Amino acid sequence: MTTSKIGEQKLCSLLFKTTSNYNANLQTLLTLLKKTEKNSIVVAPEVCLTGFDYDNFKAAVAFSKIAIEEIKKASLGKTLIFTMFEKEDGKIFNNAKIFHNGEIVFSRAKARLFRFGGEDKYMSQGSDEAFEIVEVDGIKIAILICFELRFRDLLKRCEGADVIAIPSWWGVLRSEHFKSLSQSLAIMNQCYVVASDSQNKECSKLSAIISPKGEAKYNENSACLVEKYSKKEITLTRRYIDVGII
Repeated sequence: MTTSKIGEQKLCSLLFKTTSNYNANLQTLLTLLKKTEKNSIVVAPEVCLTGFDYDNFKAAVAFSKIAIEEIKKASLGKTLIFTMFEKEDGKIFNNAKIFHNGEIVFSRAKARLFRFGGEDKYMSQGSDEAFEIVEVDGIKIAILICFELRFRDLLKRCEGADVIAIPSWWGVLRSEHFKSLSQSLAIMNQCYVVASDSQNKECSKLSAIISPKGEAKYNENSACLVEKYSKKEITLTRRYIDVGII
């Protein structure tokens, strides 16, 4: 899938806490998105609007419909990537979305559910075949949703991407896994990795932007970490250490 091509972009990794107030979470996301520059690619945490609020799961699913139109408007001139719960054909999925310039240009369901956390009890699993590298304004974007970061079949499908977005709700007890896997992904693919994890207590809080050389910058206490996107850096890295990625 391809959209139009324009000039230089910025990359932005978000880090914020999801509360029990869905509308407050939406306003936090919209406020942060508004602060980003035009032509930014922004990655927010997995299900950041509702969290995994299984006690109120029907309400969480319903809220996605309310939020979508507002997010579309806020994405004018920008790109936003994150996930939300949606119901399709009677089944509930955790769908990754790419909002771009007022439209949803890509959507797919999480293909690897975290059964240890009970995800399979509440939602259906997506298909690997729906995985796709999407070209937005000349930048090839792949998405790995949290637990998907552990699976080689999906990692292989990221090859050739310029930016790999990782919207996550990653457990704090496995923080080093998230850090190592996301950094390795940038090194292996010689591309940018933009990881966004929640600031909630149970999460790693390791939102970051990692360069094609594997140099990682973490949000720490910043709600929005910004780095310049450089296609030249990707090209030079792949040329210097040629592992066959085009």
